[in-house]
Amino acid sequence: MRAILFDRFGGTEVLREADVEVPQPGPGQIRVRVKAAGLNALDGKIRSGAMEAKFPTPLPAIPGGELAGVVDALGEGVRDVQVGDEVLGWSDTGSYAQYALATTVAPKPVGLDWQDAAALPTAGATAERVLDLLGVVAAETVLMHGAAGAVGTLAVQLATARGARVIGTAGAANQDYLTALGATATLYGEGLVERVRALAPDGVDAVFDVAGKGALEDSITLRGGTERIVTIADFSAYQLGITFSSAPRERSAAGLAALAQDAATGKVVTTVTAYPLAQAATAQQVSDAGHGRGKIVLTVD
Repeated sequence: MRAILFDRFGGTEVLREADVEVPQPGPGQIRVRVKAAGLNALDGKIRSGAMEAKFPTPLPAIPGGELAGVVDALGEGVRDVQVGDEVLGWSDTGSYAQYALATTVAPKPVGLDWQDAAALPTAGATAERVLDLLGVVAAETVLMHGAAGAVGTLAVQLATARGARVIGTAGAANQDYLTALGATATLYGEGLVERVRALAPDGVDAVFDVAGKGALEDSITLRGGTERIVTIADFSAYQLGITFSSAPRERSAAGLAALAQDAATGKVVTTVTAYPLAQAATAQQVSDAGHGRGKIVLTVD
């Protein structure tokens, strides 16, 4: 099968297309013929070697942690999925490939296309996890840094669905985008504290940092302390006494199925930029830059 892999750590130049053996599902696993693979910022950090201490990566490795595609083979003991089912979920073996193994998947609803399906697993689970960790409820105001990205796009919608108000930060090009998602948009950077105070004179109840762009100290000022501030991107959180939330090993197929159904009916919208599998290096360059809108996915023939 065709796959993207890297056999040394470094920049996007280490990614290359290669022919590799088709993986065989073990007990409890399924094999998926990949139609689209989600791309995450973590993919680039693993490729660079920056996350080697936390995520040891035997080389050569195929990047990618989420997929959408058609079930192709079943491992021993699999009963709730059939060959030919259309699914989305998390890859066990790397999803930048024609075939990948998976353990946790959800049915892909009719009407949800492959690219939008591949955009949901990690971003949706992350958004829901952090909103739960923050305890966001109706009538609260949430400040969200980097709200126009893959996680932010879903987190804005999930928070507003809870009845919360979201003040979302982004660059000038994404202000109208955030407004369309239901957020109160504002620019990040110098003067953020004053802008947010003008928009929320009574203060903000919680802060969700998706961007990792050095906004934690401003967040502490706006909250009057470190309580109810969570980041998924800024490692300085540990020095500041702020909660850093990394992805748990537990993944909810039921939660993903519900989110996929909402996406299929238009209750939740996704914004996707797609690249063919062969352009994975270009896609990761865009992801590494960190100024994109919505989700980047790779399409697989």
